[in-house]
Amino acid sequence: MNAAIRSLHVCFGLLCLLLAQSALAQASDAIRHTVMADGHPIALWEKSVPAPKGHILLHHGRTWSSIPDFDLQVPGESLSLMEGFNALGYSAWAMDARGYGGTPRDATGWNTPDRAAADMAEVLNWLQQHNGVGSTVWGWSYGSMVAQLTAQRYPQNIRNLVLFGYPTDPDAKIPVNGNEGAPEERVNTAEAAASDFITPGSISQHAIDVYVAAALAADPIRADWRNLHEWNALDGAQLRVPTLLLQGEFDPLANTDAHARFFARIDNPNKQWVVLAGGDHAALLETPRARLIKATIDFIEWLEH
Repeated sequence: MNAAIRSLHVCFGLLCLLLAQSALAQASDAIRHTVMADGHPIALWEKSVPAPKGHILLHHGRTWSSIPDFDLQVPGESLSLMEGFNALGYSAWAMDARGYGGTPRDATGWNTPDRAAADMAEVLNWLQQHNGVGSTVWGWSYGSMVAQLTAQRYPQNIRNLVLFGYPTDPDAKIPVNGNEGAPEERVNTAEAAASDFITPGSISQHAIDVYVAAALAADPIRADWRNLHEWNALDGAQLRVPTLLLQGEFDPLANTDAHARFFARIDNPNKQWVVLAGGDHAALLETPRARLIKATIDFIEWLEH
């Protein structure tokens, strides 16, 4: 991509970001905070309850940011994960990684696993100072990998860890590739936004349409990642915090054999593995949503008693 085209893409991306923030502000009443991580602003969204039983920090997946994923507002339907946790007495927080939603790219244009984990650690530090207690860290898909890497390296403000839609194999090794070129900045598509909804009848077509619109408004340009070999540091044996592994029964990205090997390596007796019957990679927005929320809260409260 030459400099002129890249400049047009950047301008288009900034314009879309401003429009998206305006649209999402109307769709979601989550409170926005800005947390500085190594001098870079990270958008953090809050939906709190009075005298919460605890705090849950959510991290989105590879393509779409926090508001469409975790606070989807569909008239007549209750699909917001943040509000689902609120209903059971927990305050919910959701961060946008670099290049997603309300968080701009940094000067490099790239995100990396190590950078993402360090950013999450800074958000956890802010939450610890703001709330006076540690948080449950809840990651979806790629976000589950960020959550695990953070828990391995920066466990001090993490009470427990929930991994949903965990898409990696503990025996897979990613070749070293720094990718020093310019980021691709590929335009996201409606087809991609709808691609995780694969179980017939698990979500209304109207809700899918609302999700697609919200996702494209929040993330018109696909974020770019490099140094993916840094994921090779993921190691269940290094997890010292209580860990819940959530798997959708029909999730094509969550391999049961890989989950079994990963779960066996978690060197921590405070661990559970729950399969969500009828669930797929988007179970947090589909009919298994209530079970997913209950499994999360049951795990947290089992640890507290």
